[in-house]
Amino acid sequence: MRKPFVHEAVLVLAPATDTRAPGAAITVALCGHWDHEPPCPLAPHHTVVLPDGAGLRVRTVFVTEPGHEDEARRRIETALAAGRLRGPDGTVTTWQVRRTGTGVLTEAERALAARLQAG
Repeated sequence: MRKPFVHEAVLVLAPATDTRAPGAAITVALCGHWDHEPPCPLAPHHTVVLPDGAGLRVRTVFVTEPGHEDEARRRIETALAAGRLRGPDGTVTTWQVRRTGTGVLTEAERALAARLQAG
């Protein structure tokens, strides 16, 4: 049975770039492309990007079987560590990772996790 997990990162993006790019990079890593038909094959997920001081906090809530958690986290880490994504218009967004790791599901995210689990 799929369980909810959270992966959190703090990034610094280059000035005047697309703050959606890290979330798109995560979707590419988990699903193969940012524009795909549901369901997500490995880990249905939702990424939120929020201001965090001089950087951005990227929170990805995902659901997967516990045996697949490490693979999902590895893909998220790899996508963020790449530090760049070329968008559909050819524009490249770059960022630097300040910190990344396991997050804790907040009360506000519980309903989202339940929707992801339900498919």
